[in-house]
Amino acid sequence: MSDVTAADIRKQVEIFLPKVLKPSRYLGSEWNSIHKDWEKTTVHMAFAFPDVYEVGMSHLGTRILYALGNSKENFLCERVFAPWIDMEEKMREKNIPLYALESFRPIREFDVVGFTLQYEMSFTNILNMLDLAGIPLRAKDRGPEHPWIIAGGPCAFNPEPLAPFIDFFMLGEAEETLPELLQLFEEQKKNPVSREEFLLKTAKIQGAYVPEFYEVQYKSDGRLEKIVADSRVPKTVEKAIVHNLDEAFFPTDPIVPYMEIVHDRMMLEVMRGCSRGCRFCQAGMIYRPVRERSPETLMRQTEELVKSTGYEEISLTSLSTGDYTCVQPLIHGILDKYSAEKVSVSLPSLRLDSFDVGLAREVQKVRKSGLTFAPEAGTQRLRDVINKGVTEENLIQAAESAFKAGWSTIKLYFMIGLPTETQEDIDGIAFLAKKVAELGTKLGRRNVKVTVSTSSFVPKGHTPFQWEPQEGMASLEQKQYYLKEKLRDRRIKYNYHDVKTSYLEAVFAKGDRRLADSLEWAFKNGCKFDGWAEHFKYDTWLESFKTLGLDPHFYANRATDYDDVLPWDHLESGVTKRFLITEHRRALQEARTLDCRYEDCTGCGICPGRGVQIDLKG
Repeated sequence: MSDVTAADIRKQVEIFLPKVLKPSRYLGSEWNSIHKDWEKTTVHMAFAFPDVYEVGMSHLGTRILYALGNSKENFLCERVFAPWIDMEEKMREKNIPLYALESFRPIREFDVVGFTLQYEMSFTNILNMLDLAGIPLRAKDRGPEHPWIIAGGPCAFNPEPLAPFIDFFMLGEAEETLPELLQLFEEQKKNPVSREEFLLKTAKIQGAYVPEFYEVQYKSDGRLEKIVADSRVPKTVEKAIVHNLDEAFFPTDPIVPYMEIVHDRMMLEVMRGCSRGCRFCQAGMIYRPVRERSPETLMRQTEELVKSTGYEEISLTSLSTGDYTCVQPLIHGILDKYSAEKVSVSLPSLRLDSFDVGLAREVQKVRKSGLTFAPEAGTQRLRDVINKGVTEENLIQAAESAFKAGWSTIKLYFMIGLPTETQEDIDGIAFLAKKVAELGTKLGRRNVKVTVSTSSFVPKGHTPFQWEPQEGMASLEQKQYYLKEKLRDRRIKYNYHDVKTSYLEAVFAKGDRRLADSLEWAFKNGCKFDGWAEHFKYDTWLESFKTLGLDPHFYANRATDYDDVLPWDHLESGVTKRFLITEHRRALQEARTLDCRYEDCTGCGICPGRGVQIDLKG
């Protein structure tokens, strides 16, 4: 395996590729893919997405980081995804190591392998990919002949269960820090220093977190005692922030896959961050502050995307696109210019309190689909608890406008198991769904279809609900069954997420370094693709915890106090703990906190001097 070359891999893969599912996942020669000369570049990076190709290629971050890694002549960046089960079996059978798509080179030959951490249930895939690559799983077992293993993304804000496997993590946004990091790797190749010395240099980069420089101590009852930083590194690691999105790197010639992917379209990032302040939402906290791109920049990027990709749909992406200051003129501008070319515009789920049926009609003029709304909770009381600033009236008005305008399909997203939830809140979900369905029938829409989806609340770090426990699985399953019975109506379809998966997600979302052993045990006993229902081995996970003497309920189902040390306390999102405590208390008081973009500053801590240091467009 150690002597296998890129030519050997390509030759063998070409032989068996027709025998695996979706072979175009593994080709690497798509339109706009970048192929650089290995010998003429000084730093070689493999960007690793720990899920299948069609999921990873749908992620905007993949597109940005891949292009960014190739933006300088002396840097090379290639892609690698988790091979599906059939492909992995062939690779292991033929002794083929995990390889990068563009060159077919084994990823162990690269200088650095960078994983993105989008979802806790992908953690075993990271270990599986390292194993398939022939790279030792734990950082302490790797030598100078192995690539550096780094990771970033939202789960890097609590990466502790992965700490022994990753050399260092990058917190926050990478547009400015990745080039700086690659420069550091280049210096290391030219003038090598010891591992410790290199990592100390790395720790000086904004957002770089090197776990081995932070010692975690525990109390006798299993809770954290303290996290002690080496005197040579910062006590807390602050995330990296891009201050001006108009000046930030954004690729307008993304790869166009041969196969259909999950989000098979152009993506235009109109803004970053959200100030709505939903108390369950980690993204709304860790991606602050809100920054917008100017309409001029977005129109220019649209023109370049249309020319370079040939796609006929462009998605305006952000955490809350309806809040983008210039959303209406931007949509009109794109449609006026490109509707003749059959280019349509799509928006993520629409906010009920800012829904504009005229805008929705305009957006779907070229290609019509259903509408999606996220009330999140069934009663106003619980929506106030989670700070979801929408009302039943907002929902009914939006649904009425949609039905009158010709829509007959509406999707509604809710969560169950939210803090303070009661039976009345569960009944409220069924009540709202039926009210929307009745409204469609009353307004004469034929084939009214209301799809209700519920997910189980998972407490996440860096949110006001980080101190909350997850509700027990038996209780959540009972609520799912109750709703299933309550929503028996030919016009309503009910979907729900598996509570066992949500439970394990909560274990790792709130977990510490002790879970690393369980993670490795589970991987070695067959766990991978845990986010895929057909491959999730819940019993194996339970066995891993039992074997290693770990109690998963200690992580998922235990409430913590404000003065408890949390596994991520040394990692800063920019939002202060004082603000999160205040928001948690306000939640228990059922008190709303208004959006600081339109009301007074909420004091979250992200904007020193009320925006003086952050360029807030619009």
